Amino acid sequence: MTTQQNEHYGRLMLDISGYSLTDGERELLQNPHVGGVILFARNVATREQICALACQIREASAQVIIAVDQEGGRVQRFRDGFTAFPPMQTLGDLVAQNSAAGLGLTRDVGWLMASEVIACGLDISFAPVLDVDRDTSSIIGDRSFSDQPQAVVALAEAFIKGMHEAGMAATGKHFPGHGGIVADSHLEAPVDYRSWDELQVHDLKPFVALADSLDGMMPAHITFPSVDPDSVGFSSFWLQSVLRDQLGFNGVIFSDDLSMKGADIAGGYVDKAKLALAAGCDMILVCNCPEGAIEVLDFMASTEIDGGDRLAKMRARKFRHWDELENHPRRIKTIERLKYLETQQGTT
Repeated sequence: MTTQQNEHYGRLMLDISGYSLTDGERELLQNPHVGGVILFARNVATREQICALACQIREASAQVIIAVDQEGGRVQRFRDGFTAFPPMQTLGDLVAQNSAAGLGLTRDVGWLMASEVIACGLDISFAPVLDVDRDTSSIIGDRSFSDQPQAVVALAEAFIKGMHEAGMAATGKHFPGHGGIVADSHLEAPVDYRSWDELQVHDLKPFVALADSLDGMMPAHITFPSVDPDSVGFSSFWLQSVLRDQLGFNGVIFSDDLSMKGADIAGGYVDKAKLALAAGCDMILVCNCPEGAIEVLDFMASTEIDGGDRLAKMRARKFRHWDELENHPRRIKTIERLKYLETQQGTT
């Protein structure tokens, strides 16, 4: 699947209510400021249904980017008919025991996750998690590969290579690191008081090392007051001075969901949208609040927000049908290795 960089892409990603589009949602997706749809568990029944839903979305808007969170472990929206992926920490633990085997499996898991998602007609899974953590964060935890920065770099690099081999763009999250505090930004507005120097030698390392490999980046709804007074997703310092200028990142910057409590410090939905776009986000997410999404679309229309010129790079670059993927040797081998890993874990 190929795309032209000069295609118009709207800058709002929103969600939908069920297993298929309503007439109102079909009309909404035709709004030129809608550039993406993210699927949640409530949108998922069977593999066939997901494929049909993706087709409906494409029929309503041919260029829309369709996304999901399919990390593995507790964050895996597609389950019935899909490979059960372990939390990334499991792969990190394997690498600690056997580096070559662990990194090889991590690359294959990245390929398989991406292949299964693309085979359903989607473009991206928001992955990998680059947060450095093990037991600190209530929302990250075992979603992280490791609590050691260099291990996160090695594992995420392998995972990204696998995603790219499948034809999927990779999105690192949650810049500059969500692993150092307990608070969950879905439920509150976390504050991390660490200094710039502390972040540089720990949390920032994976983002610095992998900036050239990543196609997308998602900032955290966290404020680091010792570094900058603004929450990262609304901060031109973090997104422009650090991410763009210092790290040289030229991919797509996605906001994290603006309906999360961690974003509420910026005000209402229009306030949050204005600040996120002004700070440097290419696409903003408004989920689980249809009224908020409409408010943002009205704002975008009234101010003639331009389309995102980087967003085309997030479209799937290959397509493989399920009938080809089902018995693909790499898929079968990866599933066998994951089952063996699960068995080994159960005996320790």
